[in-house]
Amino acid sequence: MQIIEWQDFERVELRVGTLISAEPNEKATKPAYVLQVDLGELGIRTSSAQVTAHYLADELVGRQVLCVCNFAPKRIAGVRSEVLVTGVYDSDGKVVLAGFDKPLPNGARLA
Repeated sequence: MQIIEWQDFERVELRVGTLISAEPNEKATKPAYVLQVDLGELGIRTSSAQVTAHYLADELVGRQVLCVCNFAPKRIAGVRSEVLVTGVYDSDGKVVLAGFDKPLPNGARLA
């Protein structure tokens, strides 16, 4: 594990977002959804995420997730991904989304 300084961590914009839509990404080689994420004052951002193993598209809408908001946009399977929705691989290598157990304002920054 590489040790970082506090200033390195402060540079990462980790924020709360609410998923407002999830649609299959037909151009992805591995199953994925195109997600629209409401990040409050930062606006609505798009992401492509391989989270189909544990989640149906309609179950994702309304879910709050933790997002990295200050990566440069990246083209993923035909989608301009503007935000990284975070998660952790389970023991089967499938992504479990990082989320919250209480409602939070969209755009709230991880403290």
